[in-house]
Amino acid sequence: MSVKGRKSDIVLLEVGLDSIDVHILQTLQENARLSNTELAEMIGLSSSACSRRLRRLEEEGWIEGYSAKINARKIRLEVTAFVSVNIERHQNADAEAFMRSIRKLPEVIACYIISGQSDFLLHVVVRDLDAYRAFTLEKLLKIPGVKDVRSAFAIGTVKPPSPLPLQQLR
Repeated sequence: MSVKGRKSDIVLLEVGLDSIDVHILQTLQENARLSNTELAEMIGLSSSACSRRLRRLEEEGWIEGYSAKINARKIRLEVTAFVSVNIERHQNADAEAFMRSIRKLPEVIACYIISGQSDFLLHVVVRDLDAYRAFTLEKLLKIPGVKDVRSAFAIGTVKPPSPLPLQQLR
């Protein structure tokens, strides 16, 4: 691949991908159920070449796994909460202990370390408000070092989680 004058080519080389790799990633984000043959046809590669690229993308960690999007309401997870948490001390051991505890809670589907007024932001899904109360009182507030918890409840979804934007790689 030539890098003369094309900024997008330079960016791709810096991150270790080429335009075919980006096309594979974008296509799989849209439909991870494609067979290797279908993916190869869509990308314009032979099945074996596509398989080799896909295996490399997986081995190098570009693709972290495959999953199905499940309708939360169908499985009776009706309440989505975003929970800001502050911990008492900001020593590494305390933060690590909190994060280990959070990873064990199935109601927490994502946890972020954040800047600003809170230390962590949790994305929590539960059956109903009674389940949220139980989660908060019986699990979250019992984690050693939790100082403050503030909740905001989603009352609707404008844009559900979507594929990662890849245009910066093009």
